Amino acid sequence: MTAAAADASSMSPWLVLLVAGLFETVWAIGLTYTDGFTEPVPSVATLAAMGVSVYLLSRAVEQIPVGTAYAVWTGIGAVSTAILGVYLFDEPVSAVRAGCIGLVVVGIAGLQVTGSGHA
Repeated sequence: MTAAAADASSMSPWLVLLVAGLFETVWAIGLTYTDGFTEPVPSVATLAAMGVSVYLLSRAVEQIPVGTAYAVWTGIGAVSTAILGVYLFDEPVSAVRAGCIGLVVVGIAGLQVTGSGHA
């Protein structure tokens, strides 16, 4: 077992899932900098973040139902990427968009509260 695998196995599955979601954000934002995977450094960093994100998701689904974990993982990535898009890329922000992001956050929280059973 690698050190990363040992660390992931000793962490709370919800914390592992949170970190997986944050790495999803890294690769989603990284796609902007890869220029269609023609820029070597951003491309390698983006692919590495993808790998870490999926690996951590796979560890989380060992203890969290896959449907719950996947929905939370994508939700964390979607919310974080949408927020960073506003700050990094001047994407539009409106009350409706903020409200929709808020609904995703409520959904994530609801799944965390109700989806803690074992797979």
